[in-house]
Amino acid sequence: MKTIRLKPGKERSLLRRHPWIFETAIATGGGDSGETVRVESHEGQFLAWAAVSPASRIRARVWSFDEAQHIDAPFFIAACARSVSVRGRFDIKSNGMRLVHGESDGLPGLIVDRYGDTLVAQFTSAGTERWKDVLADALLRATGLTALYERSDANVRQLEGLESATGWLRGGPVAGGGAAPPVELEIAEHQWRLTLNIAEGHKTGFYLDQRDSRKRFADSVQRLRLRRVLNCYCYTGGFSVAALAGQRAAGVEDGEVVSIDSSGPALERAQANVVLNGFDPGRARFLDADVNASLRQFLQDGQRFDAIVLDPPKFAPTAAHADRAARAYKDINRLALQLLEPGGVLFTFSCSGGISADLFHKIVASAGADAGVDGYILERLGGAPDHPMTLEFPEGEYLKGLVVMRKP
Repeated sequence: MKTIRLKPGKERSLLRRHPWIFETAIATGGGDSGETVRVESHEGQFLAWAAVSPASRIRARVWSFDEAQHIDAPFFIAACARSVSVRGRFDIKSNGMRLVHGESDGLPGLIVDRYGDTLVAQFTSAGTERWKDVLADALLRATGLTALYERSDANVRQLEGLESATGWLRGGPVAGGGAAPPVELEIAEHQWRLTLNIAEGHKTGFYLDQRDSRKRFADSVQRLRLRRVLNCYCYTGGFSVAALAGQRAAGVEDGEVVSIDSSGPALERAQANVVLNGFDPGRARFLDADVNASLRQFLQDGQRFDAIVLDPPKFAPTAAHADRAARAYKDINRLALQLLEPGGVLFTFSCSGGISADLFHKIVASAGADAGVDGYILERLGGAPDHPMTLEFPEGEYLKGLVVMRKP
């Protein structure tokens, strides 16, 4: 068994059971890509079993802190079964859910989402890549399903020295005939129907992490009877459908939902989702445009909205990008707050791991100051419970949200 020995004092995070070992913490040792190694303190004390990522700044990711643990097929079978089982304890109002959330479930670099009877997995670390076949079989065993599609095309694969990989890992067409399972799927979320494409959509095909925030938005639109709604970075229209559902439940007959995205295919799917849920397409307007430019144009035209959603893409993938990202977040929040009617609500989010919840709050507060707008913070939002943050891995809190009501 190969060994990594840390520099003096660098064992502190591992003693707190944090699963990452950075290259700057290592004094000696290493291993092949994905190989499991013994990690020791500078004094030779056992700390963990970890998978090596020779190309990454995160040089090793911990599988276990138990010296007696064997990192083998039974270990991964048990880990997948445990992760799938715990989802039964969460309140998930959907047949689309995250079954494995990387480090938070003790499987660093593995993301697995379930859409009905289909699993979609991302293997984003050298360790999960090395154990891919074992993990795929373990996931199907734990769920009782037969179809697993791989979406290992995230940019983080490059940081691990891994090439992109997509396609059916299990349950696909066999040589000599047979049709492939569908990649166009439909899920139920709360009382809505939403479609996705697991081969082409963002992440694994859909943003499951915003499930509960979409419901909260629908409830706010209903309770406050919000007529004019603006959904920025709308993607396939989850928040748009939620807004229309809230208006219908409130009996708002003259409502309008404006949705903006720069992806034509995403907008087409968003429009289809509106129709699929039985809403009047005449009350849903879709703009293929840049959000920042659109917000400025709305201000110039004197338009105002009763509710606005800002759910932008990741502006800061790491803390090194935080300063530039902070300026971008501040700009769109300043414009949104200016466009918001007094008494209106802003649902604003950051999915950037490099932006902490505290920093995001400060950014939105600074945006309000520049806009000359004050507001009540009604609620703080995060990812749905099947995207958990744990006590030992606070970095799991990548999605942060605030619900702000502009003071009347």
